Amino acid sequence: MRISRRHLAKLLGGAMLLTAVLPAQAAPRTDLVLGMTTEPAGLDPTVAAPVTIGQVTWQNVYEGLVRIDRDGKVQPQLAESWTVSPDGLTYTFKLRSGVSFHDGEAFDSAAAKFTLDRARGEASVNPQKPFFAVIDSVDAPDAGTLTLRLKRPASNLLYWLGWPAAVMVPPKAADTIKTTPIGTGPFRFESWAKGDRVVLKKNADYWDKAGAAALDQVTFRFIGDPQAQLAAVQSGDVDAFPLFAAPELFTTLQSDKRFTTEVGKTEMKVVAGLNGAKKPFSDPRVRQALMMAIDRNVLIEGAYSGFGTAIGSHYTPNDPGYQDLTSVYPYDPEKAKALLAEAGYDGTLAFTIKAPQMPYATRSAEIMQAMFAEVGVNMTIEPTEFPARWVADVFSGKNFDMTIVAHAEPMDVAIYSRPNYYFGYTNPAVDAAISQAEQATSEEDRLKSYGEVQSILAKDVPALYLFVLPKLAVWNANLQGFWTNEPIPSNDLTEVRWTQ
Repeated sequence: MRISRRHLAKLLGGAMLLTAVLPAQAAPRTDLVLGMTTEPAGLDPTVAAPVTIGQVTWQNVYEGLVRIDRDGKVQPQLAESWTVSPDGLTYTFKLRSGVSFHDGEAFDSAAAKFTLDRARGEASVNPQKPFFAVIDSVDAPDAGTLTLRLKRPASNLLYWLGWPAAVMVPPKAADTIKTTPIGTGPFRFESWAKGDRVVLKKNADYWDKAGAAALDQVTFRFIGDPQAQLAAVQSGDVDAFPLFAAPELFTTLQSDKRFTTEVGKTEMKVVAGLNGAKKPFSDPRVRQALMMAIDRNVLIEGAYSGFGTAIGSHYTPNDPGYQDLTSVYPYDPEKAKALLAEAGYDGTLAFTIKAPQMPYATRSAEIMQAMFAEVGVNMTIEPTEFPARWVADVFSGKNFDMTIVAHAEPMDVAIYSRPNYYFGYTNPAVDAAISQAEQATSEEDRLKSYGEVQSILAKDVPALYLFVLPKLAVWNANLQGFWTNEPIPSNDLTEVRWTQ
């Protein structure tokens, strides 16, 4: 059947009229407001330890030779491939071409050499400087090749190079990136309103076109009060809290269909650090007694509403080679009293804990205070601003008796072999086992040595091992791409997008 021109015109006119009256489909949002409990003191993860720096900048602004993915695996990044010599002493990286920092400076082997020499140099303040000490020399034979020669084999080297402390920095602007970060990542730094927010914007010139960010703008809002966090999420002022700090309020969000909630795994080991360089914690009997004075299950219930996993050493259940050592010093207040008496502290032990002003630390300190009182120990709680005051007094100044903090770096037991670490702990057996693990040529030998480290720490108790914080996450149900688990402290936003 043939259709006349007049009939066709009527049909097309009706179609255009129908199109005109249908509402236009709104495009998905391209901005995101993300909440964090603690504001970083700076924005360069290569010069300071607090994980909040990486939670804003890692994989968003800065990138490394390699990266850690959401499953905890090492993946290529600014280095597209690498080879390792048979003796494990030479690593040769083939770098990506055509990559520039946000200020236009080229990323090449010279920039990579500068970054690693800066991290391992005598004047370095890199929080993971000991990891880079294994590097004997860094060579840049041509723009696309970087060669690392090591003093000894280091089975963890590639893993370390994926951490925030190992991101590549621009040589010309390295002195200013603490406040004005410049990297090679999918987002550029836009602004920082101290005490309130950091704003990042999409990098239109990002080198990885297939991995370009879907979001045009990300705003990190810093909200410390748990009730304020809940209100911000419920009102829509904040779209996501990947680390929601109020477990007692989390169930409220779990029952609200406007949000996606996840309980994931982290590496955040909550430990009560002890100053083992002085009395009373130089005596292992005191440390062991205090460990037995703590009912970890009750602590988790009271401090984190039952969310969390008890630990007996400086290891998490998701670490390879994990051993459950909570039974080494189980809760036993009577044995704790007897051991304290043996050490000369029969109801006379008193000390102060410098507790960072973060909800989990404050609650944990209060519960521990009550538990210690039951075995005749008087612990005074001194609230300590975090991170600046805590870093000055505890981490750097070592002016403390006890503290409590979540150690967030993965597989970080090597801190117990650092002579100047804030625990003030030394043990040749730990040093030897860690050295063997780091130089192991097989995964079996590596995990065996790390097992020895775990066992020694559980028995010697250089810190009170409490629990692993979960990743309590909440975000708008129309968002996708966030990490459920956190194998490394981060807010990697490269895959986050709105679905409507």
